[in-house]
Amino acid sequence: METLSVHILGCGSALPTTKHNPSAQALTLRGKVYLVDCGEGTQLQIRRQGLHFGRIHTIFISHLHGDHCFGLPGLLSTLSMLGRTGELHIHGPEGLTEYVDAHRKSFLAECSYEIITHEHDYRKSEVIHEDPSLCVRSLPLSHRIPTMGFLFEERCATRHLDKPAVDFYQVPRSCYPALLLGESYTAQDGSIIPNNRLTKPGRIPRRYAYCSDTEYFPNLIEQVRGVDLLYHEATFGEDLRARLAATAHSTAQQAATIALKAEVKQLLIGHYSSRYTDVTPLLDEARSVFPNTTAAQEGLIIHL
Repeated sequence: METLSVHILGCGSALPTTKHNPSAQALTLRGKVYLVDCGEGTQLQIRRQGLHFGRIHTIFISHLHGDHCFGLPGLLSTLSMLGRTGELHIHGPEGLTEYVDAHRKSFLAECSYEIITHEHDYRKSEVIHEDPSLCVRSLPLSHRIPTMGFLFEERCATRHLDKPAVDFYQVPRSCYPALLLGESYTAQDGSIIPNNRLTKPGRIPRRYAYCSDTEYFPNLIEQVRGVDLLYHEATFGEDLRARLAATAHSTAQQAATIALKAEVKQLLIGHYSSRYTDVTPLLDEARSVFPNTTAAQEGLIIHL
């Protein structure tokens, strides 16, 4: 089983600090890199973590606040300078195409590859990307501007052949696709061999949910229920709860409450306010509600 890994490239919020980069993450699976948000400094973090620019497959932008997208124009330029030829798909909410096109006209007039933007309705959950490795669904969030989260689900076979069994019953190779779809096998003598004798259940797909930025939003609970890992913003602690109404962000306690109610396996908090030079209080606050919580830090890699 290949590792599905989440690389933290940046976990700070709007104001730059010497502690954290703005928001950016990379998912790696089967040789592909999926970039999630692209704040300033993302390229340097990609270098530091040994990721390959040429393997960037798709980019997902949660919303058009600068700490989530100001690194995108530079990255697009770098990919052209490196001679990328394959098309690049970028997904996000309304306004994404205008944002990318403005930079493309100014700085990428001779781009070496095709950039294809996809704008999605941030108010509903829908499948926005599928490839042989991943299925990605949008998650509506509640923030000051159109914002979406992303649910990444691994694509894997629902059933596997039981090779000793199919050899014993002399099942022709031409019947293998039908077996993998759940059909039983009818032998030449007319006897029916049940599918569960010839196949084994596939493993449960791994799932990762990325939710930044959002205020406390109970609608998320069912949409992320039971995921292997939930990243939920924790911009403030309860000490700064008064900031929530103006900013539409969450506290660490609120992030943990979502994780607890959704029965996720692990919570990852991030998007820290620059007011916190030490995020230990945020981590402690979250763990008081949901013990299996990790605080994001640049360079952290979580393997699912």
